Amino acid sequence: EGRETRLRVVLRVRPLTCTERRRGDQQVVHSLGDGAVHVSAARHDATFGFSAVFDAGASQEAVFEGSGMRQLVELAIDGFSCTVFAFGQTGSGKTYTLMGPLAQSETQPASPALLGLMQRSFTCLLEQSRSRGSDLALSASYLEIYNEQVRDLLSPGPPCALPLRWSKTRGFYVENQLSVEFESLEAIVSLLLQGSQRRRTSAHALNRHSSRSHALLTIHIRSRAVSAHPAPGEGWGGSACPSKQGTLCFVDLAGSERVKETGSSGELSVEANSINRSLLALGHCISLLAKPRGKRTHIPYRDSKLTRLLARSLGSSGITLMVACISPSSRCLSETLSTLHYASRARRVTTRP
Repeated sequence: EGRETRLRVVLRVRPLTCTERRRGDQQVVHSLGDGAVHVSAARHDATFGFSAVFDAGASQEAVFEGSGMRQLVELAIDGFSCTVFAFGQTGSGKTYTLMGPLAQSETQPASPALLGLMQRSFTCLLEQSRSRGSDLALSASYLEIYNEQVRDLLSPGPPCALPLRWSKTRGFYVENQLSVEFESLEAIVSLLLQGSQRRRTSAHALNRHSSRSHALLTIHIRSRAVSAHPAPGEGWGGSACPSKQGTLCFVDLAGSERVKETGSSGELSVEANSINRSLLALGHCISLLAKPRGKRTHIPYRDSKLTRLLARSLGSSGITLMVACISPSSRCLSETLSTLHYASRARRVTTRP
């Protein structure tokens, strides 16, 4: 607590798709072991290092255990503000890493082996809650940022824009967002699937289910050790046991994309420009945060709704895990290198949880 802590950055390399194989794309990204990855292509020969690298053969369980996600859940229960976010080119496997197969629903659940970081974290959270003997009050909120509008994915009716406010005590927060309490794995998975189905997605040349918005699912955890004999009038858990409030936030960033590659036009092109602008603002903040504290200038969090909502996670008092997702295809080389450089800068960012 209060110590300078680096962002943990891990890399996931998805397999070549059937289309890429048929087209004859070369695999230009190779894992070297010990958290290193090598990119070898014409005029490009570079090695990058991360906390962990998961190649095409890595299972969803291996990513959960090897990324440090279990420790992040435990820290959230202990009262810390924890965030995990996946970023990378459109079609690089971000949503699959976080959620698993897109086709899953309440009536057609995914195979347990294919479940993503989110469902595995929910299971871990509820198991930890029972094993610690502490009484946890759990609730969830789910938002998307679409064309610079913040929209609630859990409230009934058509998604409407919510105002983003700032206060000295809370920092940036979304006004009037719905927070839903849950006590079971089935309940939180149901909220996740309901919200995800309301999220904006479209098809284009690189991805049949391209996310057109950034999505943030936040689990709010309020814990208090249960007192065996609470004194009269002490209320929930007894006054001798101070309460702790932590959060576990999952951020599925929309993928960066080049309009020329995706073939986007009209509304898709407007969405792509909005996505790229907010990712550029995030990249700018990360570049400035990567500098030593004494040399940092003003961090422009207000440049986008996304950076405002991630301000605490990136540069303040949060604990953050970043999952960089890339394609190994030679056709995606420029976007892959961009993601790798972006992720390398993020490794130098520190917070004080």
